[in-house]
Amino acid sequence: MYNIQTLNKISKYGTDNFDTSKYIISDASENPDAIMVRSAAMHDMEFGSNLLAIARAGAGVNNIPVDKCAAEGICVFNTPGANANAVKELVIAGLLISSRKVPEAMAWAQTLKGNGAEVGKMVEKGKSQFAGPEIMGKTLGIIGLGAIGVLVANAALALGMKVVGYDPFLSVKSALGLDPAVKTVSDVKEVYAVSDYITVHVPYNADTKGTINADTIALMKDGVRILNFARGELVDNDAVKAALESGKVAAYVVDFPSDEVLGVKNVIAIPHLGASTPESEDNCAMMAALELIDYIENGNIKNSVNYPDASMNASGTKICVMHKNVPAVISALTTALGDAGINIENMLNKSKKDYAYTMIDAIGEVSDAVIEKLNSVEAVIRVRVIK
Repeated sequence: MYNIQTLNKISKYGTDNFDTSKYIISDASENPDAIMVRSAAMHDMEFGSNLLAIARAGAGVNNIPVDKCAAEGICVFNTPGANANAVKELVIAGLLISSRKVPEAMAWAQTLKGNGAEVGKMVEKGKSQFAGPEIMGKTLGIIGLGAIGVLVANAALALGMKVVGYDPFLSVKSALGLDPAVKTVSDVKEVYAVSDYITVHVPYNADTKGTINADTIALMKDGVRILNFARGELVDNDAVKAALESGKVAAYVVDFPSDEVLGVKNVIAIPHLGASTPESEDNCAMMAALELIDYIENGNIKNSVNYPDASMNASGTKICVMHKNVPAVISALTTALGDAGINIENMLNKSKKDYAYTMIDAIGEVSDAVIEKLNSVEAVIRVRVIK
């Protein structure tokens, strides 16, 4: 039996995929074989020797110590694209409310309560203060054309906008899903120069921190509206506040409220609702569960953030080896198997930065002594045998 620990409430659309004859699902499992998590902080957690994998039911993995997990041979999965439609819909809402000053107008309308028959007249007299431009015919700049960025681009086109996008790592899948009318550029400065609205959809890391800052804002059109439904740290709050005060930026819509931006004029702060739909939570949970099942039972990796994607069928015993991405590991593994009289029917090796994953279809008896020999190879982190 495998023990799966849930650190947050996980939709039954995910947990119901586990065969109860093989898995025990619990929020109190000790030394689990796998963990399913949404937003729970894991950086201070100690992981038991049984832990094979962590699946994040969502795209961001900032709450997980990814590097530590890689070093300990723990595969970390996420669920890219599972919540993309939910985020896309909120981004479109953000476009509209940033233009038409809808939140401010609604709040003002509530102040008219108690004026009886005069309310209608007061509405007509005061509504002009909330006037704003239509989005049709305007240009939306998208930084990051992944699962969410592509959906936003296509939806904006359908609403009559012009769309220009930038993504130096544009995947084949994203390119195929992108409407041909979307203009893609190789220099992000072209996005800044022409866009009336700019939305950011890139992962947060050391390279993307402060993507929107004083220097990049200076390259934008006057009166630009900026939307951030990816991560709060992608935008320099001090820079955007200064630009709002000067009028360079007309509005900033952010799904990650912080003390620095709350209460600032023309900041529309949304309490992280991007993926907060039942459909999104169901999709993420299901994808996370299926990733764990395929990895635990078959050794296959898909959508890992710290180990390479790898999948292989085996006619014999499948040996899965996590190791550092350094020379001579493969020869050491094959030598150890050859010395034990084990034939290699097929082999797959993939790498991702500092780490690699080797899958071997072995014909012969893979004894405990053989496993111990494989584990003794200096760069090897973890060996699993799946029969």
